[in-house]
Amino acid sequence: MDSALNQKIETPFVLGVDLDGVCADYTTAFREIAAKELGVDQADLPLKRSWDFSEWGLNTDEYRALHHLAVDEYNMMRQMPTMDKAAEVLWRLSDAGVWIRIITHRLYVNWTHAKAVVDTVEWLDEAKIPYRDICFLGDKPQVGAHLYIDDAPHNIEALESTGNRVIIFDAPYNQEVDGIRAHDWESCEHLILEEATKMGFKIQSQLPGFEKGSNRF
Repeated sequence: MDSALNQKIETPFVLGVDLDGVCADYTTAFREIAAKELGVDQADLPLKRSWDFSEWGLNTDEYRALHHLAVDEYNMMRQMPTMDKAAEVLWRLSDAGVWIRIITHRLYVNWTHAKAVVDTVEWLDEAKIPYRDICFLGDKPQVGAHLYIDDAPHNIEALESTGNRVIIFDAPYNQEVDGIRAHDWESCEHLILEEATKMGFKIQSQLPGFEKGSNRF
């Protein structure tokens, strides 16, 4: 028997995967740029921050302006660090037949859409993240997936309110949100397999160390 997903309905198990804060370390990348632009030490911008960056002394307009600058001039979308084990785990899931659907709201600021899309695809290739398709939108409940992984409190709440199953990727700004929580990608992998099994999907997972590796890309 091969490692393909087997299910009576013959439809794949679709996993909706967020990027920033889940696959890509947005806070670390943005912190470096923000410190440079604000003329402060990075230590003055705590990694344990709220969703609105209030600990960094930014209001909404200041954040949007800095984010625009980071995307447009610093090429942040192309240069973010990858979350530990994200590529390896997603490759194992993909090899087992999971349909990986990237869902991201990177078209957040006007006039940077084309660059954000191109840089995102370039980053995915460089990070060796496998995926079958990609959606750029903010209203995630509109996307058809059996299970979602997200870190943003408003996305998690919107998904759950429409009956979707969500794995909360642990972050300082989502501690008040209740639900299934993963603290890293390896624990996320176990939860994904468990949730898929509960839904009636059969996935033949691979043991770590026996997969072909993410460097095949």
